[in-house]
Amino acid sequence: LEEIGIDFRDDPEALTILREVGCDVQGERVHFPRDLARKLCSTAPSGYTQHARNPERSVDIGGMNTVFAPVYGPPFVRDLNDERRYATMEDFRNLVKLTYLHPGLHHSGGTICEPVDLPVTKRHLEMIYAHQRLSDKPYMGSVTAPSRAQDTVELSKILFGSEFVANNTVVTSLINANSPMTWDDTMLGALKVYARNNQAVIISPFILAGAMSPVSVAGTLAQTLAEALSGIAFTQAVNPGAPVIFGSFASSMSMQTGAPTFGTPEPAKVLYGCAKLARRLDVPFRSGGSLTGSKTADAQAAYESTHTILPTVMGGTNFVLHSAGWMEGGLVADYAKLLLDADQLTMMPKLVNGIDLSENGQALDALRETGPGQHFLGSSHTQANFEDAFWRSQMADNTTFEQWSSEGAVDSIVRARQQAVEMLAAYEAPAMDPAIDEALRAYIDKRTEELPDTDY
Repeated sequence: LEEIGIDFRDDPEALTILREVGCDVQGERVHFPRDLARKLCSTAPSGYTQHARNPERSVDIGGMNTVFAPVYGPPFVRDLNDERRYATMEDFRNLVKLTYLHPGLHHSGGTICEPVDLPVTKRHLEMIYAHQRLSDKPYMGSVTAPSRAQDTVELSKILFGSEFVANNTVVTSLINANSPMTWDDTMLGALKVYARNNQAVIISPFILAGAMSPVSVAGTLAQTLAEALSGIAFTQAVNPGAPVIFGSFASSMSMQTGAPTFGTPEPAKVLYGCAKLARRLDVPFRSGGSLTGSKTADAQAAYESTHTILPTVMGGTNFVLHSAGWMEGGLVADYAKLLLDADQLTMMPKLVNGIDLSENGQALDALRETGPGQHFLGSSHTQANFEDAFWRSQMADNTTFEQWSSEGAVDSIVRARQQAVEMLAAYEAPAMDPAIDEALRAYIDKRTEELPDTDY
């Protein structure tokens, strides 16, 4: 930050703001004198509540909390007929519904897929409305233009009330650096809109190590910290006290093909290091997910996703984007994998909540009652605890081979698609005040008329 600097491109206002807080600005290259960035970051809160329209769905981001959100950004889906194709708005709505219905996901997310059947200039309106209307979990905002971030804020004011939005965080949105060491005007513009409205942003370097950072873990950590510090510092320069998350997304790459690789040890080390750095800064941390480069929900998808979600949870990540549904290096949102991943997410609280050392947990009564050489199936303690003693998957098949064969030898992908069909058929939208719904639609209709039908 002091010696090399960070580029803030095509945003004169950002350069003025940074110059006024003490940065050395040379053209579009910004140098932070030693300790300045850390000093600016000191006003960022250690955690915050993102309010949902259903207060029971609100989430605390920071501290010892982990919030799971679905996949973000794929232009393609793998649908309920196992077809890989461009995503549509109908897919977007379906994925929002599934996310709303699944207890493993705490957050509705943002761009669960990119609905390419709507113009780029207008699709954000229907995407935000889908999150607001079809779910009552918290959601993310649009960041593809400052005006779209402002639309998110205005729609949120209609949903929650202007005064509530002025005093509470109702949106958390993803601001990616153009690694290496560059911020562009699109991301900076959206960041300023959200920060000035006291809405949260995730400052997240997006790194393919070896191409967008050094190949070493330490070098990638240094670059990630520099990019995150510069973004958090800028957010606080715009509005001291605005909620912000230290984000990290780092993957390794195949040095033979250049393709991203997932579930490898080096990104896990980067995650663990960044998590410690975020705690040192005393801000919430975002990273990880259920990531894979596989083309279908096969064994590769399972082991790569496992080797990314476990470091995510064990590292103490507070906000987890791409927790479910990520496929093909982020190009595809997969209906089946969304449910397979989300099922595994329900296991994570059991993994991290420690050992029950209460009288019931120690189970001395069971040991005394059963004694040597006997089984515990019939003990009073087993009978009292069997329903919730062990985590149970809703997707795995634990029957005998004979029963599984007689029932059609259905594999996990087919089971997941069948469950998705059943969930969508049974879906009922959460209640909403008709006057609020009407006001949301009126705003969207007005903006749709105003905006051009273009592809940028």
